[in-house]
Amino acid sequence: SSADLELLEYAALLHDVGKIAVPDAVLRKVEPLTPADWNVIRLHPYHSAQIVKPVQPLHRIIPWIYHHQERWDGTGYPDGLKGEDIPLAARIIGVTDAFNAMTTDRPYRRARSRAEAIEELRRCAGTQFDPQVVETFVREVVGG
Repeated sequence: SSADLELLEYAALLHDVGKIAVPDAVLRKVEPLTPADWNVIRLHPYHSAQIVKPVQPLHRIIPWIYHHQERWDGTGYPDGLKGEDIPLAARIIGVTDAFNAMTTDRPYRRARSRAEAIEELRRCAGTQFDPQVVETFVREVVGG
């Protein structure tokens, strides 16, 4: 519905707001993250959900934000949800966030091309990402 799409847009915009709780030194690190760094990073979905929690009209998006780092194969975080146990909106955010991350310059690497990012999404469909979400995203959003 149009209301769901509007909420999905809010969730996509707010899903990483919890990174304000992550030290800048970790976020801007060029060298590989240490296990301690990863422990801090893995808390950002929790912090994002906590920031949104007081806003009553956004309560529906809290699980979408909280679970956006889950993986289709169950190896993600914070709860290790698998497959369709991951809210659909969280699966959509996961794909779009990964595409954005791959096609944007980062302190530790240059951006990939759209074609390379699409190839990576398709390669990770069925493990990291919901295969149907990947194909729908590629077809409808990036036109691949």
